[in-house]
Amino acid sequence: MSGTDTETAPALAWSVDNCTLGRAMAILGERWTVVVLREVFLGVRRFDDIRRHAGIPRQVLTDRLALLVDHGILRKAPYRSDGARTRHEYRLTDKGLELQPILLAISHWGDRHLADPGGPPTVFVHRECEEPVHVEVRCAAGHTLQPRDVATRPGPGVRPFAG
Repeated sequence: MSGTDTETAPALAWSVDNCTLGRAMAILGERWTVVVLREVFLGVRRFDDIRRHAGIPRQVLTDRLALLVDHGILRKAPYRSDGARTRHEYRLTDKGLELQPILLAISHWGDRHLADPGGPPTVFVHRECEEPVHVEVRCAAGHTLQPRDVATRPGPGVRPFAG
């Protein structure tokens, strides 16, 4: 596709009613949801700690945690401090851990385009060797791809656009 007005995108023939990107963003697309995930990935797992560290209003945090638990991204794990009632901390499920490359990619984009002049506030390293971690896009044949190297094709669940 060269971008001229006389060409149409092949994707216009496909319905977006069952778009999995849209479905994912319905869960993850709100700012506070990503902030909650950031906190849990950083090891901040208790309600009051998340609220205080991230500055999230109590009801918003309650709603976002419930959403992430309902979708199986986080799970509640009970804990109890001496003399206190049982409370819950929030831990990533396997489904939640699968979001790590996405959050790393977003963070790296922010580091490149939005960081303070002194640099990004955090860096991500391999626990074993302390070398920086980066996200790559690769095809099944092992080629490292750049954004313009990726094309979209109809998948097995494609539906024709009826619009």
